[in-house]
Amino acid sequence: MVCNVVRFKKTESDAVAWGVLENNVVYPLTGSYATTRELLNNGKEEAFSLLNDKDKKSDICLSDVTILSPVTKPCLVLCQGANYREHMIDSGMNPDHKKFNMIFNKSDASITGANNDIIKPDHVNLLDYEVELGLIIGTEISKSETITDNMLSKYIAGIVIGNDVSARDVQVPQMQFFKGKSYRTFCPVGPVLCLLSEDEIGYIHNLELTLTVNDEVRQQDNTKNLVFKPAETLTELSQITDMHVGDLIMTGTPSGCALRIPPPLVQKIGALLPEPVKWNLFNKTQSRRREYLNAGDVVRTTIRSLDGVIDLGTQENRVV
Repeated sequence: MVCNVVRFKKTESDAVAWGVLENNVVYPLTGSYATTRELLNNGKEEAFSLLNDKDKKSDICLSDVTILSPVTKPCLVLCQGANYREHMIDSGMNPDHKKFNMIFNKSDASITGANNDIIKPDHVNLLDYEVELGLIIGTEISKSETITDNMLSKYIAGIVIGNDVSARDVQVPQMQFFKGKSYRTFCPVGPVLCLLSEDEIGYIHNLELTLTVNDEVRQQDNTKNLVFKPAETLTELSQITDMHVGDLIMTGTPSGCALRIPPPLVQKIGALLPEPVKWNLFNKTQSRRREYLNAGDVVRTTIRSLDGVIDLGTQENRVV
């Protein structure tokens, strides 16, 4: 049975708490867990026990609490780029020929709640969105591992919605993935952390992702279309970094981002231009696209299974 947990506060002065979410009601855990790592190491059993308790004693209406990110700092935020087939094609790549996994990271300072504002820095004009399935590490990894699908429940404790917000006019001209994707509030996470048992871990291969801006669908795809799957990605990551319980792996975004990569011929011509001229043209061309985010826009994201067993809730973030 899946178990949706939330991290929340009742009032601004209250301590942060964790609870099981069921039918828009929060059932608080009795244990105090300061971080996601503590929850996963010491509170999972309590969460599942509370979910199965038919005589739950304490409950709070979801609308009476403030939901916080279920991923706490400090943590690694590791990301995959261009990992859906259609997104690769949009980016000028052939998914059948791509032989490497594009990996980068975001600062954990970018993490924010599922209902918090996305703050657009004054110098950023090309603000983009990227809905992604996030994997939460459930086992310490400190050496190279060969991880297979039937081992995933050991290494993945749960899943979340993530939005890899990106400043394209920083990321692309400056060739700075970390900088362009790490401004504060550029990583909304949650609202729920869905804890998965061994029986449900297979759902990660068949989840529907949707992102809308002002109720217009911009991104929609299914995790079955991931090019590099979670097991092979975790295997590769284990060769280059330690991972700790509570770390976040963002698995890539579907097609439909605001960014549009120029055709190959235009790229070749651009490569011959002086750098300032080339990036001036890039910014000017991209700024004509209405899809980029502006102040007042509302971004909503969902991730669900077709049968309704998995529902990671809805993120709703306003751009300010």
